[in-house]
Order: sequence, then structure tokens, then C-alpha cells
Amino acid sequence: MDSATIITSDLAEILKHIPHRYPFLLIDRMLGCEPNRWVKVIKNVSGNDWFFQGIPIDQRVMPQMLAVEALAQSAGVLCHYSGMTSRIGKTIFFFAGFDNCRFGRQAIPGEQLLLECTMKRSMRGVAKLSGRASIDGEMVVETNLTAVLRDMEDAIASDPKDRQAPA
Repeated sequence: MDSATIITSDLAEILKHIPHRYPFLLIDRMLGCEPNRWVKVIKNVSGNDWFFQGIPIDQRVMPQMLAVEALAQSAGVLCHYSGMTSRIGKTIFFFAGFDNCRFGRQAIPGEQLLLECTMKRSMRGVAKLSGRASIDGEMVVETNLTAVLRDMEDAIASDPKDRQAPA
């Protein structure tokens, strides 16, 4: 990919490039992206989200760790559009960790979570990013993220269950 800004991408296009599916898909639309630099993604917080089931309407709050996961999924979108995949559908992104995490306000149904990730560096299949989730400019969470990219065949070959015992 060149460094031209990608204006938008809908959910159907995003689903082609990340492995997440309902109910754990936590992003809805990409507002914009500049490969190797930044991505802006939207998550519409809905009262119908699975994590609100069984919770009284007046007590529904999106778990803040799910906002961190939404940032990780946004980071995967940025990694894809930055050309870090070897072949479409054959590279898998792992959310390897986060640090310096700060939580702010809570997200409630009817609000729109703006997820922004910035690439700090990427080298040898490891990407370091900074992420911020906000609602109307108010911070929900800020954190540094680590994503690891592996080819699916390599991941399968390194699984100890698939190794044969020595003869």
C-alpha cells in the first residue's frame, strides 16, 4: 500500500481482513487511515450488544476492557492497511499486550466510541502502537498496544499438539 490516505471502509471490507466475528467484533466502520501512520474507527455502543444482556437498562456500561479490545481490533485494521500481511487471509494478528493504560469516562448505549490508533514502530512481525478511545472528545481509555503478526501456517506448525514424537 502507498501512503495515500484511505478515506473510509465499511464493515464488509473490514471483515475480509480481521478474524473477529459476532459477538466479539467490536468495530463498525473505518473513518480513515493513513497506512503506517494512523487509523480512525467507530464502535457504535448499542443497548443490544451482547455484554449488556441481563443488565438493567439504567445500569448498562460498556466494560472498559472491551474498549481496549476494540482498540486492539482497530490496530489490526491499521496493520492490514499498512501492508503487514503476507497474503490476504493467511496472516493472523495477535493482541500481545498493552501497557501504560489509563481509563476515563464510561461508554453507555447510544454513544459512539471513536477509536484512534497510531503506529509507533513495526519490525519483524511486531507492531507497537498507541491507542485512544473517546466519546465526544472525552477519553474512555488510552494505552500502548503490542500486536504480533504470524503466518497461519507458521502458527500451526509451532503448535506443540501438531508435533510428532521422535521415532
